[in-house]
Amino acid sequence: MTHQLQIRLLTWDVKDTLLRLRRPVGEQYASSARAHGLKVEAPALEQAFRQVYKAQSRSFPNYGFSQGLTCRQWWQDVVLQTFHLAGARDAQAVAPIAEQLYKDFSSPGYWQLLEGAEDTLRGCRERGLRLAVISNFDERLEGILKGLGLREHFDFVLTSGATGWCKPDPRIFHEALQLAHVEPAVAAHIGDSYHHDYKGARAAGMHSFLVVGPGPLDHEVKDSVPQEHILPSLPHLLPALNRLEHSTRGL
Repeated sequence: MTHQLQIRLLTWDVKDTLLRLRRPVGEQYASSARAHGLKVEAPALEQAFRQVYKAQSRSFPNYGFSQGLTCRQWWQDVVLQTFHLAGARDAQAVAPIAEQLYKDFSSPGYWQLLEGAEDTLRGCRERGLRLAVISNFDERLEGILKGLGLREHFDFVLTSGATGWCKPDPRIFHEALQLAHVEPAVAAHIGDSYHHDYKGARAAGMHSFLVVGPGPLDHEVKDSVPQEHILPSLPHLLPALNRLEHSTRGL
């Protein structure tokens, strides 16, 4: 006798899955600098930020959790190095900008919901699904979600900054499963990163959906992710769940 699959838990990535920054990082950094009397071009800051963020993440992964840094220290160092690389080398002048930017990006007003985010979450709840967050984010995420009216949809929020585990580490997925008291076979994860979200969840034994947006698919994604696992936008999730649950072979 064939038993129909019934998903009980959906875990969610947040940044670039449910919400995104209202303005590019370089523009926000440049705007904050101008407010403090310092002129640095946004494109230079954007390029510098990308380099510094990548290097900082390699040297002090997960906001320096295992090295004893606070996320505030980690981010302030990123800002100082970004401005230095962009040509603003007066650390004393940049320090108050770094402090202000940390506060700014804690504010819900600096973030916006992606199209269909709230309706999709509400639809999942109405369907009786339990929802949770698994995000490579820091301690500010709870406040951001509350301010945007999303926190009420989730049973719990797990961040890498709090747990010490970054996706795709299976431990952060297993922690969510334990908190929800469900087996991985009846849980699915939704995110925009093939490596961190899709592959991470699959390695933990969960089902997974990849949010890809309207652009052309990356070759690795195209070759590795079945079409039924791909979400061009969030409103595609519930139909994809229906197809999953009515499939006798699962995903």
